[in-house]
Amino acid sequence: MSRTARWRLGLGTSAVLLATAALPAPAHAEDVTDYAITVDPSATGPKIDKTMYGVFFEDINRAADGGLYAELVQNRSFEYSTDDNKAYTPLTAWTVLGTAQVLDDSGRLNDRNRAYLSLGAGSSATNAGYNTGIAVRDGETYDFSVWARAEAGSTLTVTLQDSGGTLATARRIAVKKNGWARYQAVFTATRTSATGRLTVAADAATALDMVSLFPRDTYKHEPNGLREDLAEKIAALHPGFVRFPGGCLVNTGSMQDYSQASGWQRKRSYQWKDTIGPVEQRATNANFWGYNQSYGLGYYEYFRFAEDIGAMPLPVVPALVTGCGQNKAVADDALLKRHIQDTLDLIEFANGPASSKWGKVRAGMGHPKPFHLTHIEVGNEENLPNEFFARFQQFRAAVQAKYPYMKVISNSGPDDAGSTFDTAWKLNRDAKVDMVDEHYYNSPQWFLQNNDRYDSYDRSGPKVFLGEYASQGNAFKNGLAEAAYMTGLERNADVVKLASYAPLFANEDYVQWSPDMVWFNNHASWGSANYEVQKLFMTNVGDRVVPSTATGTPSLSGPITGAVGLSTWNTSAAYDDVRVTGADGGTLLSDDFSADASRWTHTGTGSWSIQDGRYVQTDDTAENTMVQAGDPSWHDYDLHVKATKKSGKEGFLVAFGVKDTGNYYWWNIGGWNNTQSAVEQAVDGGKSTLISKAGSVETGRAYDVDIEVRGRQVTLYLDGEEWGSFTDDKPAEPFRQVVTRDAKTGELIVKVVNAQSAAARTAVDLGGAEVASTAKVTTLAAAPDAVNTETSTAVAPRTSTFTGVARKFTYTFPANSITFLRIEQR
Repeated sequence: MSRTARWRLGLGTSAVLLATAALPAPAHAEDVTDYAITVDPSATGPKIDKTMYGVFFEDINRAADGGLYAELVQNRSFEYSTDDNKAYTPLTAWTVLGTAQVLDDSGRLNDRNRAYLSLGAGSSATNAGYNTGIAVRDGETYDFSVWARAEAGSTLTVTLQDSGGTLATARRIAVKKNGWARYQAVFTATRTSATGRLTVAADAATALDMVSLFPRDTYKHEPNGLREDLAEKIAALHPGFVRFPGGCLVNTGSMQDYSQASGWQRKRSYQWKDTIGPVEQRATNANFWGYNQSYGLGYYEYFRFAEDIGAMPLPVVPALVTGCGQNKAVADDALLKRHIQDTLDLIEFANGPASSKWGKVRAGMGHPKPFHLTHIEVGNEENLPNEFFARFQQFRAAVQAKYPYMKVISNSGPDDAGSTFDTAWKLNRDAKVDMVDEHYYNSPQWFLQNNDRYDSYDRSGPKVFLGEYASQGNAFKNGLAEAAYMTGLERNADVVKLASYAPLFANEDYVQWSPDMVWFNNHASWGSANYEVQKLFMTNVGDRVVPSTATGTPSLSGPITGAVGLSTWNTSAAYDDVRVTGADGGTLLSDDFSADASRWTHTGTGSWSIQDGRYVQTDDTAENTMVQAGDPSWHDYDLHVKATKKSGKEGFLVAFGVKDTGNYYWWNIGGWNNTQSAVEQAVDGGKSTLISKAGSVETGRAYDVDIEVRGRQVTLYLDGEEWGSFTDDKPAEPFRQVVTRDAKTGELIVKVVNAQSAAARTAVDLGGAEVASTAKVTTLAAAPDAVNTETSTAVAPRTSTFTGVARKFTYTFPANSITFLRIEQR
């Protein structure tokens, strides 16, 4: 997951209906656009691997603790600290009645579980769980356990209740005098609650650690298992692979281990050996996203889950180059060799016989058979491509020397283009790596415009793993844009071998990143519109592309039109001498701010005022402070602005082509913490970068900014020198399709995305194929802004049949829809 991007920001069943009855006829002829799809069933397209689509799990948005990991007690081992979050203490999520203190001394449970609670006689500690509390369901069983020690023995009273009273019969546990031991009890909930509290009370002084409450019904009923509803939502996708554990967790923080020699380093990169073995011996760690990770969900559990759902495991290991804003190459040969050996040990843990050193550890955890690991990724979104690749080559050489069958995956940085991307791809291509991981988070517009991205990739070069992608939202319009893009992924299945939307999970009360595929709280979960799109594609892949073509949408392009604007981002800046001149030389706007700013409309945040004949935005902590002036119908003009940074983190923003608050272009000069400049296009609030260069802005210096707009060509000048230019003439094509064949069923799968407000009446030519007259139809159709919530599923699949199939037939695809026709070939 890219921090840069963050700032940049089985199918359901229903009554079987005739498609002609299920889909209302358009009310007016102008609401229908005509298209044609031509299929060539005699031609052979690329093979689609079973692993084409998968999922990427990163512990972001509390996806693990408080999420997929079924533990109900938060901070169960009292290890929370300010290293995790400045607001944390060792008693975060706990309330003490009486006397208690968290200790870190020689009386601890073990060296890797360093803190414990010393509870005084007659005292109690109550845990608040996650979200609104500990969620339980009437009649279900919950397993309680605790490690305890009492010098003179004690009795613990364990209760589960909410504000309404008891949720289960209390349990009493006798703690013996013989040192640390694990004690257990079983609760059966007597009613349903999402606001429960677990209390442990002691009648004598007692040390406590690893206080746990686990639902008996976990996914596949695994011990130390997964929350059932969340795991089932992943399983329902039938993913081909599971990429884990990150993301920024992998390539941030210290690369040291958790030991006395490292000073018990708490801000470490995710290292697999910390996460295996008995849970009470697993090392805790600070999570990059601002909380604690207990590692109860660790590598063994990831491998087991992948196996349970029939997916290929795909772990990611640190490359000793940090990213996600840290961007430092670790220069320590001994440490590098240790991490390379850890990677070799990981492969042995996954695949080695039970007699091997690490295979024996796996067998001791309950899995004597190997996990059949075939792919491993080194690094994640490194912004230092040369330093990363030097280390990657050492990892790859060591892995392939010992395990020549292993595919070692590299990456291309955090963006879809730019100097880091280009450098990384050249290094990967020259070294003939197996596969390169690309990540990007762009606007729906970008996804509609770039369906052809992989058409021109070198067929003989490294394959592509699209490991993280998403458009900027969870509305159906985002899912439509992603679906349109996925048709291009499938068409290029000989290049794009793996793809996964990201992030996978978000706990609604702990969100660091949005959008996300599946949302949840402590008692419910729901798939987003994007989830429904992914599910439709992942459960209807096919195994080979059938070549096909389609006509496009006419009249998508006109000149860039719009008003002009000024803005800042975490910066105070002053503007003067704004002039907009038409292509004919006529003046459209001239403002030297010698009087007032009445021509400007403030549509953003911040504080604007006239100061000494300049228009000044004074709040250097405000983001997107836009003011705008002019006519949205303006086109073919020159914009001049004199801009001066006064204070703050970044530079200034000059906007053009401004239609409204969510649709505009702006030249972001000195953005990204004053490290680069770029032109960004906002479409419905989502931004994508059109051109970028490194560079910074000096405080107090006046810059002359000139932007020339001609048709869809834009040229930009800084202090009279041409800075760059671009032509925004790539159509955001809303009608996309791909056809695949399912050898198992003998069906052609015609997949059509219509991401526009008009229905698409389409002539389909199957190229003379002999087909059945009836097709099974699955349709996702909804309003563009429709979203799924805990209580409402506005975007859901609908199944029907269509009886008009022939070698040539006509089908009207609804407005704002994704339609899959499964047609039996004879």
